[in-house]
Amino acid sequence: MKVIVIGGGMAGLGAAYELLKRGHEVALYEASPEFGGQVRTFEVGGERLEIFYHHLFQSDDEAVRVLEELDLAKDVEWIDSNVGLHAAGKNYPFVGALDLLKFDRVSLFSRLRLGLTALWLRRIHDFRRYEGTRAAEWIRSRVGREGYDRVWGPLLKAKFSEHAEDVSMVWFWGKIYLRFASRPKGGLPIIGGLLAKEQLGYLKGSFGRLVDGLVEACRKLGGSLTAGAPVQEVITEDGRAVGVRLQDGREDRADAILATTPSGLFRKIVPQLESSGAAGQRYAQMLDAVQYQWATVVVITLDRALSDIYWLTMTDDDAPFVVAVEQTNFLPPSTYGGKHIVYLSDYMSPNDPMAQMSVEELLDLYEPWLKRINPKFERSWIQDQWVFRDRAGQPVVRVGYHEIIPPHRSPIPGLYLANTTQIYPEDRGQNYSLRMGRRVAQLVESDHSGAGHPREVGAAVPPGA
Repeated sequence: MKVIVIGGGMAGLGAAYELLKRGHEVALYEASPEFGGQVRTFEVGGERLEIFYHHLFQSDDEAVRVLEELDLAKDVEWIDSNVGLHAAGKNYPFVGALDLLKFDRVSLFSRLRLGLTALWLRRIHDFRRYEGTRAAEWIRSRVGREGYDRVWGPLLKAKFSEHAEDVSMVWFWGKIYLRFASRPKGGLPIIGGLLAKEQLGYLKGSFGRLVDGLVEACRKLGGSLTAGAPVQEVITEDGRAVGVRLQDGREDRADAILATTPSGLFRKIVPQLESSGAAGQRYAQMLDAVQYQWATVVVITLDRALSDIYWLTMTDDDAPFVVAVEQTNFLPPSTYGGKHIVYLSDYMSPNDPMAQMSVEELLDLYEPWLKRINPKFERSWIQDQWVFRDRAGQPVVRVGYHEIIPPHRSPIPGLYLANTTQIYPEDRGQNYSLRMGRRVAQLVESDHSGAGHPREVGAAVPPGA
């Protein structure tokens, strides 16, 4: 069969790669001039760097498998993590249990509750027990008001703003469970995971090499991949998806269409949903029900280090960014021509004034907080600065989220959707996008061969399927 894939991010490239390996014909169209989506890169000091910070967890089996197939796994370095919390003008290293005991922003009793809660969540394998539970309520009941107000509450608010109190416990469980999954196995069954150092993986030369490898592999298998080619509309005939119309007026026909766009854009290029009966209207409602937080990342290069921590999470209520990720505390500055690189990341509602600010305006807000991280910081340390935004940066995973996830099969025969709102219970990430792309490619093939399940509006492909 022939499949048209809309979108050249990790999900789209992963789906195209899987379909081509299975002997199908693929035409992929990407709206932006470059492939990669959130894994696009730019050059700093003669080396490629992702526009949004990226690394691998040891549990990222799908990404590792693809890297192995592309002969890139040998170039992945596994590096001991170096993380910390910033609170009230002080940086706290947070690598193991002893660091937790030194975290004097909360009482010793609260510190013990925080540690035991993390250990408890590490041992819970079935996320379904937390369906219908609000993260904020659960955290307060386990770690107390102090632990919530000083640690987890500010992070939920920074990530989800006005939606913080309604975030599902499943989302929070996933964050804790994933972090422990990236620690070496072994040690005492209760405390071994807490004391073990987390290891994170990075591909030498950036994850742009993974994007390039997928594009090259797809083309070698006969795939047609075109960047800078926005799709204007999905074409339907007799109620079935049969092709796409590009913004330049060209049309392409196929047996199936797989879109990997954000839900809002999918609605725009498939106006036929509203007129495709009750199922189409329900599907449209599900697409509309999931809201996104914008992701804004300011990248700066400095002539010296800001701190000695790679991943520094801000826990003060009024901090204007969520995390400072110092890439050159993960890889040496020599990788980037001696420059020190820091990502300053924030999530915000679309109506937040910060969503429209220039990089200079954002740095004006950030400067006092950079001085809190390092009192010696001066604006003159900054050599280069950029701002990158993604309007679909973070789906808001509310309580009951599993009930509004649109299925990969749309109500229009031959039309499929695979985007970050359908990654559940995990959060978005290149590993899960690749996995989703592979699974939906298999679903498309199965439907085309007549071996698929009956078409219905239900859940997305479940984890482990």
